[in-house]
Amino acid sequence: MSRRLAARCASLAAAAASLVAAAPAPLALVPLAPLAAHAQGFVRERPPALGAAARLTVPAVRSARLANGIALGVVEQRELPLVQVIVAFPGGSRLDGDTPGLAAFTANMLDEGAGTRTAAELQSELAYLGAALQTTADWDRIVVSLKVPVRTLDPALDLLADVIRRPTFRADEVRRQRDLRLTALLQQRDQPNALADLAFNAVVFPAGHPYHRSAGGDSASIAALDSARVRGFYARAIRPDSARVVVVGDLGEADARARLERRLGDWRVPGPPAVPPAVTVAPHREARTRVYLVDKPGAAQSVITIGWPGVERRSPDYAALMVMNTLLGGSFSSRLNANLREEKGYTYGAGSRFAFRLVPGPFVASAAVRTNVTDSSLVEFFKELRAIRDTPVADDELQRARAYIELGLPGSLESTSQVAATLAQLAVFALPLGELTGYAEAVRRVSAADVQRVARQYLTPDQATVVVVGDLSQVRPAIEALRLGEIAVLDVKDVAR
Repeated sequence: MSRRLAARCASLAAAAASLVAAAPAPLALVPLAPLAAHAQGFVRERPPALGAAARLTVPAVRSARLANGIALGVVEQRELPLVQVIVAFPGGSRLDGDTPGLAAFTANMLDEGAGTRTAAELQSELAYLGAALQTTADWDRIVVSLKVPVRTLDPALDLLADVIRRPTFRADEVRRQRDLRLTALLQQRDQPNALADLAFNAVVFPAGHPYHRSAGGDSASIAALDSARVRGFYARAIRPDSARVVVVGDLGEADARARLERRLGDWRVPGPPAVPPAVTVAPHREARTRVYLVDKPGAAQSVITIGWPGVERRSPDYAALMVMNTLLGGSFSSRLNANLREEKGYTYGAGSRFAFRLVPGPFVASAAVRTNVTDSSLVEFFKELRAIRDTPVADDELQRARAYIELGLPGSLESTSQVAATLAQLAVFALPLGELTGYAEAVRRVSAADVQRVARQYLTPDQATVVVVGDLSQVRPAIEALRLGEIAVLDVKDVAR
C-alpha cells in the first residue's frame, strides 16, 4: 500500500470514529401496551366504517347581463390566480338540419383563423399568454372555453372575442379541415367502438330524429361543406341574443362584467336566432329483443352494445336512476364490471350509462370482449340487467353506491375549470348550481325499493336493441344459439358512410 493511500485510509477511519462519538444516545423503547390498547377494536381484514358525509356546499353564483342582453354567471374563486371562461350558444348539433356534422365542423373552424390572425398566429399568442382556448359542439350547444392566468386575462379576452365575433372561415382552411374530417370518417370503418355507436343510434333513433345520424356528419354531408355554408350556419347559431357566459376564478362579478362588456357588450346582429326544430319522430323501442350484427373480419374482440331509449334529465327519478346505474355499471365496482372483468376476465371494462340531453338520449350497457367469449358475455349482460330488476339490492351495496355519488360531488367543484363546466352543463337544463345540494340529499334518501322500482320501469332487457361488432364467422353461430331474438346483419358501408 502506498503512503498516500495509507494516509487516506487513516483519515477516513478517524472521521468515522468522530461521527460515532458524536452520535446521540439510542432512543429508549416505547412500551407497546398503550398502542395495543388503542388498537383493540381494529380488525385488519375489515375496512373502517365510513362516517356520515359532510353536507355539500356549493359556491355562490353572481348573475348579471351585458348591455346587449348576454347572460353572465360569475363564481369568485380566489385560491389560484386563474380564470376560466365558458361561452355557450344553445342548439348545437340539433341545428344541423339536412347537413349532419355542420355544427361540429363550424365549432372546429372558429379558432382556425380569427380577426387579423391565422390559426398559427392565434395559437402562438395564446401560448405566449399561458392561455388555453378550445371550441367544441355537442348535441345541445356550441362552446368556446378559455383558461388563462388572471394577469394575462385582458389580452386573452381580446382573442376570445375575435374567435367568437370575427372568425375568418377562409376557403383554404375550410377545405383543409374538410379533408381532415373526411379522412377521419374513413378511419371510423376500422374502429369497432365507433361502428357500434353509429349502428346502435341508427336503429334506436329512426330517420327524422336528430340522433339518427352522427353529430360528426358523414362523408356526403362533409364533402358538401364550403366557406359559404359554414358562414351561413355561424350567422344563425353564434349570436349574442342566445349566448350565456360563465366566469370562474380570481375576480369578482363587477370586474368580470366590465371586462366582458368591453369585448362583447356592443355585439349585435340582425334577425332572430336559430331554433332547433321540434322532434316529431319518436325513438324506436323493440317489441322483443333484436340483435344487429356488423361484420369485422379478423377482429380479436367483439364490441357489444345493449340499450333502448333513455330518460329526461329533469325526471323526478333522476337520483334513484343514478344510484341504480352506479350499482349496475356506472362505477368500477359495479356489477357489470365486477362480473365481466374481475370474475370472468372477458374484458378490460364493462359499464352502463344514461345519455342525458335536452332531447333524451339512450341508455346503453357496453363492453369490448374477447371474440371467443362473445356469447358468454351476452349471457352475463342480460343476467345482470335482469338481476337488478328482480332482486332488491343489499343494504351495504346500496350504501356504497350512494356514497360513491355523494362523495364524488365535491370533486366536480374543485378547480376553476370544474366549477365552470358544472355550472355551464346544469344551465343546459335550466338548473342552478345549487341543484347539486338537493341532488346530494335526494341520493342519500334513495332506498332499495326505489332502486328496484326504477330498474323495473326503465330497464327493459326483454325489449333491447343489441349491436355486436365483430368477426361474424366466429361469433354468429354462438349468438344464434342463445336465441336472444331475431338477428339482422348490417353492412359496414351503410353504418359508416
